[in-house]
Amino acid sequence: MSERRQRLSAEERQEEIIKAAVELAGEQSVDKVTTQDMARAVGVTQGAIFRHFPTKDMIWLGVIHWVRGRLMSVLDMAADQGRDPLDSLEKMFYAHLGFVDKVPAIPKLIFTDQLLKKNPRIKELIRSILADYEARVSALLAQAKAQHLVRPDLDEHGAAVMFTGIIQGLVLRVSVIEAQKSLTSEGKLVFPIFLHGIGATRADDANPD
Repeated sequence: MSERRQRLSAEERQEEIIKAAVELAGEQSVDKVTTQDMARAVGVTQGAIFRHFPTKDMIWLGVIHWVRGRLMSVLDMAADQGRDPLDSLEKMFYAHLGFVDKVPAIPKLIFTDQLLKKNPRIKELIRSILADYEARVSALLAQAKAQHLVRPDLDEHGAAVMFTGIIQGLVLRVSVIEAQKSLTSEGKLVFPIFLHGIGATRADDANPD
């Protein structure tokens, strides 16, 4: 095991540390996760952790970058499978919920004051992720409007804010109030309401011929 670890590149070792931090954050509150915990999980010394990340805050910054990369990859793959812009949005919605179901640490990483207040760079990164996300959703809604699949007077930006807000609300609700429920099952209750609100019409309905 030690010989295998010695052959890891710096990038591989950093990702290993980040993944360990994500797993630990899923098991306990973020502020209670120590670099010693991370070192123990990875199987290295605490000093080795700081050789790859000068500070603990840099580890959490790396974690948020890791989450963004994985999430956006999942969303892109889901959107590419859509038959039309609305179908792409629906696939993105459930792909996002499925991603959070698989990585339970995400709510703690995104909503915790310990990270947002202590590290302005993390707060700014999360803002950037949200802005990028809403821009993607807004672009799909603009395409849907051009194809007459939603209300002609739809405010794409407002609807995009609603889209991301629904996901944030579901994540917070399930993680805090109803942990025994799955995000996907809860999402199935509210996504049809979102579609109704934007005046969604399926492509097959809009073009019966």
